[in-house]
Amino acid sequence: MEWVFNSYYTLIAATIVLLVGKIMVNKIKFLQNFNIPEPVAGGLVAAIILYFLHSFYGVSFKFEKPLQDTFMLIFFSSIGLSADFSRLKAGGLPLVIFTAIVGFFIFIQNAVGVGLASVLGLDPLIGLMTGSITLTGGHGTAGAWGPDFEKNFGLTGATGLGLAAATFGLVAGGLIGGPVARRLINKMGRQPLDEASIKAQEAAYDDDDPGKSTEDLFEHAEQTRLITASSAIETLAMFAACLAFAEIMDSIDKEHLYDLPKFVWALGGGVILRNILTIVFKFNMFDRAIDVFGNASLSLFLAMALLNLKLWELTGLAGPVTIILLAQTLVMVLYATFVTYVLMGRNYDAAVLAAGHCGFGMGATPTAVANMQSVTERFGASHKAFLIVPMVGAFFVDLINVVILTSFVNFIK
Repeated sequence: MEWVFNSYYTLIAATIVLLVGKIMVNKIKFLQNFNIPEPVAGGLVAAIILYFLHSFYGVSFKFEKPLQDTFMLIFFSSIGLSADFSRLKAGGLPLVIFTAIVGFFIFIQNAVGVGLASVLGLDPLIGLMTGSITLTGGHGTAGAWGPDFEKNFGLTGATGLGLAAATFGLVAGGLIGGPVARRLINKMGRQPLDEASIKAQEAAYDDDDPGKSTEDLFEHAEQTRLITASSAIETLAMFAACLAFAEIMDSIDKEHLYDLPKFVWALGGGVILRNILTIVFKFNMFDRAIDVFGNASLSLFLAMALLNLKLWELTGLAGPVTIILLAQTLVMVLYATFVTYVLMGRNYDAAVLAAGHCGFGMGATPTAVANMQSVTERFGASHKAFLIVPMVGAFFVDLINVVILTSFVNFIK
């Protein structure tokens, strides 16, 4: 027996999932410590409930996907619309070096995933789903590539597998980042801040002035962000333009180009639109609105994707996939310690960058920021790390990931 939910009921169910997730994150310390997103917490509970209903009563649920796909495209458009080329000068050479380090790690991550999947007798595409698609890419990229693998390559349960692997990565990234950085910092002999210094640092970050620049929002995570009705309408118009661009380019791509996933064109459209408006027309972008709409869309997309997570399709893969994910975690620790830290200068900033790389190399940019905050709260600020990691983790990594993943898919198939 299958219960079908149309788009309206799917949206209602997704908001319930988000509310449940919010309550869980507020009440459960473990979820707070490892920065587990609210849609992931609530969505996994929903997926487990649906699994038991299917197992004991034979009931399954089908949630229609048009809204889910739209929210996914809006999220990737927000990444593109946040990519201001004029800000790249501030990062300088360290930004270029760190981007190269991250790009090479994405290649290694996929090579490890595909290699182990082949050794364990699995489809090599499962290696990509337990590689940079889910670990470096996170839930958003997993939800975007999963349906593509299911439709074009017949990889049953790819989306569910991807979301499960991405959840593992979030937890693992939060677990390993702090200890890796602290071990490196201890080897330097750097001492933690005393109580007076910690209070002074906290006071410096306590600023809710809405007129203040938002370029350091990751360091000032609690800073107030105000949105007006006119800025909201302007932002929605830009999202609509990105989605229209993605629709047009996706049709052309399928006929004449490489048949890339549609979200790639939404992201690219955002990059083009952002920089034409700011460079050519000197338009003042309202980044707060882009960030809010993008994050809200990501939350709704993840909630809907997890509602469609069919756990019963994944039980046979649990053992081999766990082996691959544990191996990926070890590779991340070694790479952050002996490559990221060394090439970024073997100093305090490099140690904080290593913690950040563990965060988005296994999970997502918010995990990276949480890792760095846990280190800097104890050992002092690192403005260099907070400048570089958000730029690379929120934008460059997605573009590099798409290029490398497309190459791997073409090679495998």
